[in-house]
Amino acid sequence: MSLIFKITIYPFLYLISLFPFFILNVISFHFYVLVFYVLRYRKKVVLENLKNSFPNKSTNELNQISKKFYKHFCDLIIENIKLLSISNKKFMKYCYFTPQALQLFNHYHKQNTTIILALGHNGNWEWSLIAHQLNYKYNIVGIYHPLSNKNMDALISKLRNRGKVNLVTMQNSLRFLIGYKPQTKPGSIGLIADQTPPKESSFWLTFLNQDTPFFGGPEKMAKKFNLPVLFIAMRKVKRNTYELDAKLITDSPKETIEGEITKSYAMQLQELIIEQPEYWLWSHKRWKHKRNLNN
Repeated sequence: MSLIFKITIYPFLYLISLFPFFILNVISFHFYVLVFYVLRYRKKVVLENLKNSFPNKSTNELNQISKKFYKHFCDLIIENIKLLSISNKKFMKYCYFTPQALQLFNHYHKQNTTIILALGHNGNWEWSLIAHQLNYKYNIVGIYHPLSNKNMDALISKLRNRGKVNLVTMQNSLRFLIGYKPQTKPGSIGLIADQTPPKESSFWLTFLNQDTPFFGGPEKMAKKFNLPVLFIAMRKVKRNTYELDAKLITDSPKETIEGEITKSYAMQLQELIIEQPEYWLWSHKRWKHKRNLNN
C-alpha cells in the first residue's frame, strides 16, 4: 500500500466501516442508484450474460435479476469495507458454515488429510475465506489472482487475512504446494475456480447454456497430491448474511477420468446460480473467449 493511500483512502474507508449495517445499507442503496442509473457500470455486459444464460426468461425477468444483482454488488463493496473494523465474534453471526460442512471438514482433518475447497463468485466470496479462518483451527491456503491496482490488491489481502491464511498467487501455487507438502499438513486449499482462464489452457464445458472455458487447476492439483475436492456452496440467507455448505466432489481424484472433477464442480455451481441468480458475478466478462472447433 502506498503512503498516500494509507493516509488518505484507508482512514476514510475505516471510518465508513464503523457504521452499523443498517446505515451501511442505506449508503449501499445510494451507491446502487449511482452505479445502475447514472454510471450504468457494465450494464450491457450483465444483460448480455443474463440473456445468454437464461434464454427462456422474459426481458422483464432478466431486468429484475439485473437490478437485484447490482443491489447485491453494491452490498458486497460495503460488506467488504466493514471487514476493516468488524470483530470476529460479530462477523461469525453474518457468515457461517452449516454443521454438515464442518462435519465433513473434520472427517478429513481427523485423518490428517488436506482438502481442496472449490468455490465460485457467488454470495460474498471474500467472506468465505474469513469464515473458514474463524470457524476452523486448521491452516488454509488461499489461491488467488492479484488485482492490477497494487493499492487495492494490498487492501484486499489485508481484509482476507485474519491470521491463519497463506495467500498464494495462482502463478506460484504449484511451487508453493510442493514445498508446503499438503499430504503432511492438515488444512484447506481454497480456490475460486470460475474465472476466465487463458484460452490455451482451458477445459471447455457447456455451462449456463454456453460454451464456457474453465480452469483445470483444482483437478490437476487434486490428482497431483491425491487430495479430496469439496464444492463450497455459498448462499445468501438475507441481506448481509451468508451460509456456507460443503459437498464432496471426490475423495479419490486419481480414479476419476479427465475432466470429471471440473465438470462436477461446474454443474454444482450452475445449480447454485440457477437457485439464486442475482448473487453471481454477472459483471465479469466470463465468455470473452470462443471455443475452437478442435477443443
